[in-house]
Amino acid sequence: MDNILNEALVEGIKVSNGGSVATYIPELAKGDPKDVGFAMMDLEGNLFTRGEYLKRFTLQSITKVISLLLALEDNGMEEVFRYVHMEPTGDPFNSIMSFEVKNPEKPFNPMINAGAMVVTSLIKGEGKKEKISRILEFTSLLTGNEKTVYDEKVYLSEKETGDRNRSLAYFMKSTGIMKGNPEETLDLYFMQCSILGNCLDIATIGAVLAGNGIHPVTGERVLKKENARIVKTIMTTCGMYDASGEFAVSCGIPAKSGVGGGILGAVPGRYGIGTFGPTLDRKGNSTAGIRIMEYLSKKLDLSIF
Repeated sequence: MDNILNEALVEGIKVSNGGSVATYIPELAKGDPKDVGFAMMDLEGNLFTRGEYLKRFTLQSITKVISLLLALEDNGMEEVFRYVHMEPTGDPFNSIMSFEVKNPEKPFNPMINAGAMVVTSLIKGEGKKEKISRILEFTSLLTGNEKTVYDEKVYLSEKETGDRNRSLAYFMKSTGIMKGNPEETLDLYFMQCSILGNCLDIATIGAVLAGNGIHPVTGERVLKKENARIVKTIMTTCGMYDASGEFAVSCGIPAKSGVGGGILGAVPGRYGIGTFGPTLDRKGNSTAGIRIMEYLSKKLDLSIF
């Protein structure tokens, strides 16, 4: 196992300069390509780590998994999927044209930005202050990290530059998909995306999902089994944006990426995996993270297919 872990890190570092850091959110442009690491956690809480696995970064779209789980726990499957489909798109995660032309009645899935904003609007609470507190508390429940916070600078950076998300929100408001005040939902969504975490945190979330809702460290049930199943399925089909099919073939692990450079993986019955590498490919997925996931999948036979 030590050799496999060492080689996985080497493989990730090899491709860490093969992409570029996200620049459309100015704060993310400060990412260092040399910061590569990963963590794996089995269902007994045993941990396997290499590299910069404790380096904190904003989880970005990985939080779509967290908000979807919380919305499902709050509302149940039937209510959540009244507002969002569960189908892959084959289009970029922030596409406006695809949404308006192909499927204007509701977003394709909870892992694209439009769908994630709708899901976030379904989380229970009086106003964004209570809702973000609930999201942070729920994240802490999943990770076991009681110090979950969001990065104020990244949040403000996203808020200032989030014109495409704002356009999506107001389009959904005009068609009746999004309820409530779109600016409040946008603000909550930007806060959510700015939540800080590390590879250990997201590996722990992955292990909770891999264990069908049982926390690997405490042994307590923190999610309904059915909700863990739903989210793993959607991660498999939609979690890597418009590269989800390719990733399913090359890696075969239910996963969710974020433009902060993280990837969350959940191998049913075996491991949670968290990877980090801030340089992204043209689809918005971490180049180092994908290589590490592919290497671990091949060497440890982790594909679910």
